[in-house]
Amino acid sequence: MSSRMARFGLSAYRLAGTVASPVVGLYITYRTAKGKEDRARRLERFGYPSANRPQGPLVWFHAASVGETNAVIPLIREIRRRDIHVILTTGTITSARLAAERLGDEAIHQYVPLDLKPSVSRFLDYWQPDCAIIAESEIWPATVLELGRRRIPQILINARMSDRSFARWRRRPSIAEALFENLALVIAQSDVDAERFRDLGAVPVITSGNLKVDTDAPPYDSAVLARYKKQIGDRKTWAAISTFDGEENAAGIVHRALKERDRQLTIIVPRHPERSDEIEAALVKQGLKVARRTRDDVLSADIDVFLGDTIGEMGLYLRLTEIAFVGRSLFAEGGQNPLEPAMLGCAILSGGNVQNFREAYQKLARSGSARMVRDTEMLAKGVHYLLTNDEARRTMIEAGIATVHEMRGALTATVKGLEPYINPLTVKARLLPKAVAQL
Repeated sequence: MSSRMARFGLSAYRLAGTVASPVVGLYITYRTAKGKEDRARRLERFGYPSANRPQGPLVWFHAASVGETNAVIPLIREIRRRDIHVILTTGTITSARLAAERLGDEAIHQYVPLDLKPSVSRFLDYWQPDCAIIAESEIWPATVLELGRRRIPQILINARMSDRSFARWRRRPSIAEALFENLALVIAQSDVDAERFRDLGAVPVITSGNLKVDTDAPPYDSAVLARYKKQIGDRKTWAAISTFDGEENAAGIVHRALKERDRQLTIIVPRHPERSDEIEAALVKQGLKVARRTRDDVLSADIDVFLGDTIGEMGLYLRLTEIAFVGRSLFAEGGQNPLEPAMLGCAILSGGNVQNFREAYQKLARSGSARMVRDTEMLAKGVHYLLTNDEARRTMIEAGIATVHEMRGALTATVKGLEPYINPLTVKARLLPKAVAQL
């Protein structure tokens, strides 16, 4: 296993996506995390702990960011109900805050160690997890190999494999097999994802559905929601959420095209709020008046765009509208999660580049709850149609809620798949107090 990887040298790291080599990987990790890491806790990235390891069985969960963290929270709670301790690692300040707010002392949070052998070894030496459960598509070569060397079961849950990643791995089948053979189990989101993991050498692989469907709707502050709704009054609204570069400009163009007819308020929630200054400047250049959440601006009648420049308040923004364009789909590739707007009662519009959420979009589109648009002009027509046709909008909303309900069940399937690894730890955890009492 390790010797096979050694024959390929650093090329394995090039396939990891965000890591190019042990040295370059360090550079990229810090570059990517600029402004998103807690400097006071940066030693955790080198495997140094900032909390005590509890006595007894411990499962290590890893979730890259907010979406993945939200997805694994119900599963973490299920593991905790079995008296097994949990350490959760994430990569951003936002996900750390989310873990603190949603889990409290149910789980220990640490920032994920860098994918370098010294950092990973230091982390594993201290925490000594009985099992590692990794969410979605996080494949870190040094971590995978070190867990394999120590014979710690590592399980990929809610696993997905994008078209681009699959093509990249297939170009290096020996490297893929050398990594994926270390996985004790892959629980994939869809049959397509499952087949791709099997093709790359993972065994066994089962399908569960998407854990993000089984999560609770994103939270919100009821007082803030009530205040904004009062300010908006009877104005129509639509939202462009999880937007990437170019899509905010498109939302501005749509607003200007519809303003005279619809008097709407446009809500824009960028995927990366650190871009908000440049987004606001571009919108102002279009002649639009912008209010920002971080400034607590009033949504007066002359405001064109409400810029949702915060993280963790999607539940607030989506509850202010019944129409949501989901970004990273018109001028960027991959798509973003459409399930939250569907479960919160929004008719969904999206561009066609939704490869990372293909199955979810297919089901939403088949039920009539999501419509795809080719360009900005078609987006404007779709927004206008939904703003002015209450019956069509309501039909899409109801179809989306029903579709999300039908898609549920991934949590139960995932727990069932994990039972061979979790049940022995449950027995051990529940026997531990008796053993300690007899000392």
